Amino acid sequence: MPLKLVLKPGETLVVNGAVIGSGDRTATIFLHNEAQFLRGREMLRAEEAIGPERALYLAIQMAYLGQAPERAVHDALAALRRARPEAVEEIAAIAELVSMRRHYQALRRCRALFPTATDHAA
Repeated sequence: MPLKLVLKPGETLVVNGAVIGSGDRTATIFLHNEAQFLRGREMLRAEEAIGPERALYLAIQMAYLGQAPERAVHDALAALRRARPEAVEEIAAIAELVSMRRHYQALRRCRALFPTATDHAA
């Protein structure tokens, strides 16, 4: 069964490294085989990778899209372990997903570690 993706007007999607964009209308795209994909709203730009959580997200994202070696992910995991020892179980789960090459799921779990505005206020 194909994966159905709906892009809002002007939204982008990266599929196997190719950037696809919708025009001025909603676009429906079906992926009929295995592919590495991220919606534009799920992507992190390098200048947004502030802090160890976002640095890990960027490293996983780049490895997932075939634009960085897995070593960068392992380095970012080590940095996050040092910075967030209280999140050791979640970081281990992310590392396991990466080792199983389930990068998309690892990205989702990593995003959950991003500090919120209330984290900075405390």
